[in-house]
Amino acid sequence: MKLFDTFIPTAGVVGLLPMVTYFFLVVAMYAFLGNFLFALLSRTSVSPKHKSTQALTTIIAAVAGISYFLIQSYYRDMLAELATLADADNRQTLMRESYNAIGQYRYMDWAVTTPLLLLKMVSFLRVKLHEIKRPLAIMLLADFFMILTGYIGEQQVGFDNEVLTGPKLIWGAVSTVGYIIIPFTLYKLWKQYADRALPKEQQAYRLMALTTVTFWGVYPIGYILTVFAIDTNWIHITFSIADFINKVGVGLVAYWAGRETIKYAPH
Repeated sequence: MKLFDTFIPTAGVVGLLPMVTYFFLVVAMYAFLGNFLFALLSRTSVSPKHKSTQALTTIIAAVAGISYFLIQSYYRDMLAELATLADADNRQTLMRESYNAIGQYRYMDWAVTTPLLLLKMVSFLRVKLHEIKRPLAIMLLADFFMILTGYIGEQQVGFDNEVLTGPKLIWGAVSTVGYIIIPFTLYKLWKQYADRALPKEQQAYRLMALTTVTFWGVYPIGYILTVFAIDTNWIHITFSIADFINKVGVGLVAYWAGRETIKYAPH
């Protein structure tokens, strides 16, 4: 392979914002790879109670890393085509079309990682799953419902890849129903079982559950913004940061709590 056969984007041919977006996508991929290795190697550094939690972190990081590999690869190929376009309108059209395609990888990622994140949060309440099988099943079904209907909403585009505003907003509203159930259930479980957890586990649960009403909220905002004439690169950047916090950040909180509670483990 000759050097000029390999395309690596530069700001001179694709613009600065797409380059910053590409930077965030690749860095996020590296972060998930690092998180995967860290969770895998540190499994014995937490209390026995939380070894399964570290295993969940490992799976989440692996899925997210693969997803971001696919996303950044597709985005780079899009930039290669973008470099051949001179007209600003055509360039924006291409980026919007690529956003609709990339979004599929994100939803497939979330369909696997978000239920695992919820299971990881619940594990810090030291409650047996059979004790909460009904609320847990409802929450996981609500999560899947949220992801699936959101995915369908993102597919509300015409033949020319223009967003069908009405149908997309309707599906977004339907998806929100599933989202509302999640923090409500987490709060209900907290009120009922928080006293079983150790202080560090309680703190970890609160921090992780808080992300569902803060950083998870970034995604529906991005969903709504796509019906407007916004540069989708801003959404890519924001989602990359949110994914990092919701997966790597939550994974580190879980590790910290698991590490702190090792002194309470029976020897």
